[in-house]
Amino acid sequence: MTDGTDDNNSQEPVIVRLDASARNEAISILVSAYRNEPTFQYLFDHRRPGYQQRVRATVRELIDLYFELDQDAIGVMTDNTLVAVAFIGEPELRLNLAEQISWRIRMVLTAGFACTRRYLDYHEKIKAMLPQPLTHQLPLMGVNPKYQHKGYGRLLLSTVEKLCAENPRGSGLVLDTGNSRYLPFYESEGFRSLGTIRLGDFEDHVLYREVHAGESAVAPG
Repeated sequence: MTDGTDDNNSQEPVIVRLDASARNEAISILVSAYRNEPTFQYLFDHRRPGYQQRVRATVRELIDLYFELDQDAIGVMTDNTLVAVAFIGEPELRLNLAEQISWRIRMVLTAGFACTRRYLDYHEKIKAMLPQPLTHQLPLMGVNPKYQHKGYGRLLLSTVEKLCAENPRGSGLVLDTGNSRYLPFYESEGFRSLGTIRLGDFEDHVLYREVHAGESAVAPG
C-alpha cells in the first residue's frame, strides 16, 4: 500500500493507491459494506447457511482478480488507518469477466456454481443497459462502518471519477446499488439512472455518470 508521502500521522484524510499488502484490510471493509446489501443477499442466497462465507469468498476473489489484472485500487487513510476502499475496472474488464476462466473456477469452488452463475448473469444484464460499451465499472466500494458519515465516501468517489477521466479508453462510470437510500448521494455526484434490474422482491438500481477528459486525479496527501 503506497501513498506517495512519508507522513500519514495527520488527522486529514489521505488518498492512497492500494497494492496487495492492503488485501486483508480491504476484504474486511468490503465484507462489512456488502453483507447486508440486498443485492448481495439475493445473489449469494442469504437464506442458505454459509452466506457470510460466500460473500467473503466473492469479495476476496474479485480483489485478487483486480490486483492480478493491475486495475486501479484506491483507499482513504486517516490516522494510519485504512477507512475506505474502491476498486475500479477498466472498460474492457466487465466485457471479459465471464472469460476469466481461472477466476470463474475459484468462484465456483468458493461461492458455489449457482451463485457464480447468478452473479455473471447479473453483470450481463448491467452490460446490456450501458449507453456505450467503453464504460468504467465500480463494483466494489465501501467505508468502514466506524468511519461513515464523515465525507470519506464522497472523497473516494470523487477521486474514482477523476481517475476514470484520465483513462482515454472510457467515457463513463457505472455502478449499481440495491439500497435506494444511497440514491440521493449518487445523484448529488452527477449519476443518472439507467434503469433497474429485478432481483427477487426488490430492484437493483444501475447508475451512470459521464466522465470528462482533462480532469486530474486528486494527488495523495
